[in-house]
Amino acid sequence: MTTDGTDAYTGLDGLPPLVRDALAAARASGFPHSCRPEQGRLLHALAGGAEVRIGETGTGLGVGLAWLASGAAPGVQLYSVERDPERARLAAGVFADRPEVTVLTGDWRRIREYGPFDLLVLDGGGQGKTPGDAPADVKKLLAPGGTVVVDDFTPATGWPPLHEGVPDLARLHWLEHPELRAAELRLAPDLSTVVGTRLLV
Repeated sequence: MTTDGTDAYTGLDGLPPLVRDALAAARASGFPHSCRPEQGRLLHALAGGAEVRIGETGTGLGVGLAWLASGAAPGVQLYSVERDPERARLAAGVFADRPEVTVLTGDWRRIREYGPFDLLVLDGGGQGKTPGDAPADVKKLLAPGGTVVVDDFTPATGWPPLHEGVPDLARLHWLEHPELRAAELRLAPDLSTVVGTRLLV
């Protein structure tokens, strides 16, 4: 989740209709933490490569999920989990006319019930960024050749990448994961994301 993500859309035109609907829900409820447009465009592009199913942790009010659903091919199923029941209810309302989209309520680990995924976006759990939040197990959650996205990093300027002056162990976990080929993508001067593809063997 991005602190000022919802406000980052102010004045932007040409958004997919579903993204506009999710933004309206976020603004109406005062939810500021939507994924930023730069991240949304990346999700939209990556969703087009999914063949069967897409997963997401941290629905929020559904802006990131709307980017994913707008980019996904017909027939692809999307599952997103949100721990806050009211946010999950409001987000589900945004997708009420999209039967391929399921919004779940609960801990991020509920997403395990619906994998493996061709694309998995870790935004609200499973990133390994906070104490007690173990990183998601890509061997169980990603199909071979599937892609994982871990967002909301500050772009690295050296190696190893640092967070608050010490090595960023969460980012290193994904960049050096033995089951992945991963890279950090700079989406804006202050925003980067890690994208990794699970090895086929």
